[in-house]
Amino acid sequence: MTSARDEILARVRVALAEVEPDREPVVAPVVTARPDVVGLFAERVADYRAVVERCAEAGLAEAVAAALPAGSRVVVPAGLSVDVEGAVVDGADGRVLSALELDGFDAVVTEARVGIAETGTIVLDHGAGQGRRAISLVPDKHVCIVRSDQVVPDVPDAIVLLDPSRPLTWISGPSATSDIELDRVEGVHGPRVLHVIVVG
Repeated sequence: MTSARDEILARVRVALAEVEPDREPVVAPVVTARPDVVGLFAERVADYRAVVERCAEAGLAEAVAAALPAGSRVVVPAGLSVDVEGAVVDGADGRVLSALELDGFDAVVTEARVGIAETGTIVLDHGAGQGRRAISLVPDKHVCIVRSDQVVPDVPDAIVLLDPSRPLTWISGPSATSDIELDRVEGVHGPRVLHVIVVG
């Protein structure tokens, strides 16, 4: 009794027997990856109506300060690598802010775990410098720091770097939805404004 595998291989052999041996082989074109993944990432994030800027490590604190509205109340997670003057640290002294308290903040500054160039997506795994999911979702403006060495070409490259046991937040632009007439409304399920600072 022949198996399905044997039948398929037999059909392949029959099909190949009719191929002329001296025929030029068909060579698939080589598709090279776009070398500037950071540039592609910035381009795709901007496509989502997010603000994107690039800066050197030395200018990060200044870029963060400039991204925040004057006189705004800002919350930051513990472990953020940049000092944000006047910001409240969520989780300082073991006390986390309630959702109602977070709603009183105008902006949040976090870091990211990884950036995905092909989709313009930022992923937070809520480790140090990223904070709890709530602080990245409640304030109206999210300033997110992504370092150039954290940017990967595509989703499979990001999956390899992520721990599936951790809570993951995938961000592709400001929170937005559309009503029945396809009118876009931003800020319904999260920050209305996303400002991404790409470092390096």
